[in-house]
Amino acid sequence: MQTINVILSGGVGSRLWPLSRKSQPKQYLPVFDGETLFQNTVRRNAEFCGQAMVVGNCDNFELSRKDLTSAGVEGYVEIIEACPRNTAAAIAFAAFAASPEDILFVTPSDHLITSGLAYHTAVERGIQLAKEGYIVTFGLKPTKPETGFGYIEAAGEEVKGFREKPNLETAEAFVKSGNFFWNSGMFCFQAGVYLEELKAFEPEVYAASLTAFESAEEGKLDFGLSMQIPSISVDYAVMEKTKKIKVVPSSFSWSDMGSFESIYEHFKKQGHTVDSNGNMVIGTNLHTEFLGLKNTLLIQTPDAILILNKENAQDVKKVFERLEKEKPELVD
Repeated sequence: MQTINVILSGGVGSRLWPLSRKSQPKQYLPVFDGETLFQNTVRRNAEFCGQAMVVGNCDNFELSRKDLTSAGVEGYVEIIEACPRNTAAAIAFAAFAASPEDILFVTPSDHLITSGLAYHTAVERGIQLAKEGYIVTFGLKPTKPETGFGYIEAAGEEVKGFREKPNLETAEAFVKSGNFFWNSGMFCFQAGVYLEELKAFEPEVYAASLTAFESAEEGKLDFGLSMQIPSISVDYAVMEKTKKIKVVPSSFSWSDMGSFESIYEHFKKQGHTVDSNGNMVIGTNLHTEFLGLKNTLLIQTPDAILILNKENAQDVKKVFERLEKEKPELVD
């Protein structure tokens, strides 16, 4: 038995356009003290895990290799997806590549986490529960009524239910109740236990994922076989159905870095310039003045400028999706 850090790195970071592109998603942007979020993830989890296993896609696996090399990581396992089929399948590939008794500590590659005692305690507890045969998720104590995250209702380590991204009023009620946690998207379980549950609840996903995995060449999956896999998240496929679920209530510093609101908060803490009305400029040293605007971000890249109110950060994905159809060269 060994503990493997399964690093999911297939996302494109559409809510962080124009900084994040298909050719360089947010997890590979070296804007976090000179390191990328991907590198931070690998380093942070090396103390718990004897091996790293990267599940990425055909567009970004070379970026992962570059980051791993510069971080001095060798001997990692690589699974290259031909096309995005969501997290249930991505984790299944990792589980097929491991031994049934191996512990998989599954983490996204694009989260910003402070590694310290709180993180260490939570991960160690998750690994212990996984060794006992549980499917473990990590719930973060909410610091504000966030509408961009899913929530876990819990009583201690017992999961009472999962909730979709709420509206503001519901989110405020969740925070006030004290027994709701942000769904971190981090999981821990034995590879064999996950596959048993996936096979029981989503046999099509299991079978099609196995076929694609067994036909892979040098870690690269076949496109045609991959397209036969139903696209479903691990939350819907397993977490919300299994009776083996446990949650580790956690209080470590965490951000999914999933929007310009979270980027704004992080940069502000790091001392990035913000004017008296809460406006921020990212990506240019040109002198910029904001008139009649509050909590506004201006993001500049060589080929694009985005101006948005911080509260509209979740809507950047809509811009990305429109440009994908109208001007694909701006998102590639």
